[in-house]
Amino acid sequence: MSNTLSTKRKNAVRILVGISVVLLGLIYVSPTWWVALKAPNYPAEAFPDGVRIHFHMNGVFNGCVLQKNREVEEDEALDCVHEMDAINHFVGMYPIASGGVLEKAYSPFLLSMLAFMLIGFAINRKYLRVGVMGLGFAAIAAWMYMTYYGAGGISLEPTSYVSSMVTSLGQGKEEEGEPLSPIIAKLKDDLKASGVTRMRSTEELHGVLKKSGQTSLSDAIAKLHKGSGGGKKTLKEILDEAKSSGISGKPLYVSILKGAYEADQSKLPDSQREVWNGSLKQVIYWHYAKALGRWFNNPKEIVPMVKMMKTVGTLAFWGILGAMIAMLAIAWNNRGPLFWFLAIIPAMLPVFFIVEYAGWLWWYGHSMNVMGAFSLKPFMPTVFGQGKVAQFTTLSYPHYGFGLIVLFGVLCVLAILIRRKGLKEANG
Repeated sequence: MSNTLSTKRKNAVRILVGISVVLLGLIYVSPTWWVALKAPNYPAEAFPDGVRIHFHMNGVFNGCVLQKNREVEEDEALDCVHEMDAINHFVGMYPIASGGVLEKAYSPFLLSMLAFMLIGFAINRKYLRVGVMGLGFAAIAAWMYMTYYGAGGISLEPTSYVSSMVTSLGQGKEEEGEPLSPIIAKLKDDLKASGVTRMRSTEELHGVLKKSGQTSLSDAIAKLHKGSGGGKKTLKEILDEAKSSGISGKPLYVSILKGAYEADQSKLPDSQREVWNGSLKQVIYWHYAKALGRWFNNPKEIVPMVKMMKTVGTLAFWGILGAMIAMLAIAWNNRGPLFWFLAIIPAMLPVFFIVEYAGWLWWYGHSMNVMGAFSLKPFMPTVFGQGKVAQFTTLSYPHYGFGLIVLFGVLCVLAILIRRKGLKEANG
């Protein structure tokens, strides 16, 4: 009777782990959280959900859909990632792409690592367990190394991640000197009149720019977007060329990133230029610096932030490798208390996500650049529910992807409880 029961428990654990591993793949491609801004400037007919964006494990994506009704008919959906960035920069908030830089880049490796930890947890024979986990971790380590350090490594990232990097670059209109959209322009006027925020005077802005190494507002914009290489391609030109190139999918996104990277390098002195090699290490830190400086060309503030991110990114790379080695050591003995961490750590994924999400929201609200046209006191954006900032109503709620994360955590806990009860019965 005990042997039959033990077999049933083993099979139950395996089934739960199998479903959990499948869920990890779905979680990666699903929207986990959504945020929206609503204001009188965004009428419900055109913006039924406000200016809405979706957070995924691998990036931030447009949450606005194509509107075709009696009042509104669009040819393409509004790019609400760009729209929200444009709104936020008025109060000095950095673009959305400035947050979760390493988490988005490393998420496919981390989720794959969790999958092999769970698979190891479901295997009872020690040598088989360590062998399967060892092969899985070795494959992840090789994939991660070729992606992070290898030439063309950005192409080894999932297509959705690479496309989100292109989306976060914006539409390039500001580089061409095109005026902001009428809605954004109206918002700027409303913010000035709201009484909640304060418009910086021209003299004050010039003072801020002088401290940051710039001589004037026009000089800052010129240095940021045009540089000294006059006649070089702008982002808008690169995007227009890409649309007519005939290529699509990941090759298209990589070519856009390469074009934008080389355009930025062309603005630097010859001694500072770096040749494109397409490694993740090269691309993410260039992209991070570009995101930080998209609206605020303040090198004294941006350069240390990028340097710190590079250090943390390298530490994270070797930290993940060290964690995989530690998990192999733990997997060697299924009787010790540490063995349960093979399933406990994956089960805590919902907690990890909430902590990360809240932490980055805090950073956005407490790291506002002084070059913003309006000033706000540091604040904590709404993590869950409805909030209010100036005349904006902010909404922040879980998407169905977070439901998958919670389900994943529940299945992991069930697998732990079933295996624990089976071991108690066997020991008894």
